[in-house]
Amino acid sequence: MPDLLEQTRAALAQTGAASSDYDLNKGVLLPEGRKLRPAAVLAPIIEGPNGYELILTKRSSALKHHPGQIAFPGGKQDDDDSDLVATALREAHEEIGLQSNSVEVLGTFAPHETVTSFTVTPVVAFVNGRFDAIPEVGEVSEVFRVPLSHVLQSANFVVEARQWRGQKRMYYTVPYGPYYIWGATARILRAWTDLLPPD
Repeated sequence: MPDLLEQTRAALAQTGAASSDYDLNKGVLLPEGRKLRPAAVLAPIIEGPNGYELILTKRSSALKHHPGQIAFPGGKQDDDDSDLVATALREAHEEIGLQSNSVEVLGTFAPHETVTSFTVTPVVAFVNGRFDAIPEVGEVSEVFRVPLSHVLQSANFVVEARQWRGQKRMYYTVPYGPYYIWGATARILRAWTDLLPPD
């Protein structure tokens, strides 16, 4: 079985192409005059009993943006953040209780543009040792893990569609058990998968 951590290290050394929520929807016009706000997410990899796992969250259904969706811990860049890596680490600490001194940052992938006008930089990190999640009340309803091998296997991705602002919108999904992973999270995972050696 390939070592996904080493393959990810190699993938992070590549430039890669920026991705977007609009990638599968060439006919959808981008909003005119949109101003993209910088943000970052942390993709924390941890050693599980059966191999590497990815830590994800289920967002609160009360949130304004992406309520109830599966997401990486993350958010918009604050003025006090030294860079986007600092943003991702700060948000992961706030949202799931992950201490920055408990992770090794492996690198970043190309940014992803969301339909909510954020340009999101994915930061990949490896969690050293034990981690007990502390979900942020009001923002995170659940913290869970999925096998890294599942969400980084191209055969597990499905393209689906739904109506969005009066138009048919195509998007990636990579479901796992009861978790419906789609939207920006699935698109970022797909971009990561595309930089790995073929399955």
